[in-house]
Amino acid sequence: MTARHEEGTASAQRDLWGKRARDWASMQEGQARPLFEAGIEALRIGPGSRVLDVGCGSGMFCRMAADAGAVVSGYDATPELLEIARERTPNGEFYEGDIERLPWLDDSFDVVTGFNAFQYAARPAEALREAARVVEPDGRVLIAVWGDPEQCEAGAVLAALARLTPPSPPGAAGPRALSEPGALDELVLDAGLTPEGGDEVPCVWRYSTLDGAIRAQLCSGPAAAAMRESGEPAVRRALEWTLESFRDEGGDYVLENVFRYLVARP
Repeated sequence: MTARHEEGTASAQRDLWGKRARDWASMQEGQARPLFEAGIEALRIGPGSRVLDVGCGSGMFCRMAADAGAVVSGYDATPELLEIARERTPNGEFYEGDIERLPWLDDSFDVVTGFNAFQYAARPAEALREAARVVEPDGRVLIAVWGDPEQCEAGAVLAALARLTPPSPPGAAGPRALSEPGALDELVLDAGLTPEGGDEVPCVWRYSTLDGAIRAQLCSGPAAAAMRESGEPAVRRALEWTLESFRDEGGDYVLENVFRYLVARP
């Protein structure tokens, strides 16, 4: 089962996130574990839960939900990441395409999640309406995004990368596209969903070496875009300069961040 709509999310994001998929899976995806754990608890995911994770990446959340007893499906734009997701959860179903066009029937899932996914959609409200369509009438949709800039030290990394790429037009997709105050609630209402509650979750990014910290940042979509525009040496220099300010007394590189999630219902 494959769905592609070339004017949507997949065509824009596929190449950016596939260059260093193995590094993403081994070095960076796990930094979001506290957020994934909070999502599983908030949605009461357990034995028999039918879960779809859109923008599933290399499938860490799907693996965690499967370990809780759920029947999991994942959807993403990047085949290299999906390959890893299938390796991690062989019994799951993983497909490639746009999150604005989900290839499932109405009411197929008890829960749909999107961890730092909807802000990368070309049309976030359309993507969220698709999530609402495939979840049962009494199901839940979880949307997670970056928290306030002052609570996210990784914003310094994103700013360094942004300086090496052309300016984005107003309202463009990107890591912080839904992080402005009220943006998430507005999106949920625009998609026809009813907000039910949410929370903030601290996620500390920790790396034992500078090289490891740089490699972990290079595997992201924003870093891939910066390298495409300015070259890898320039991006490495910018990251080295930025990350040095986050070296703690023990020699680790530590960035404290807060992510926000909202649970909504049809």
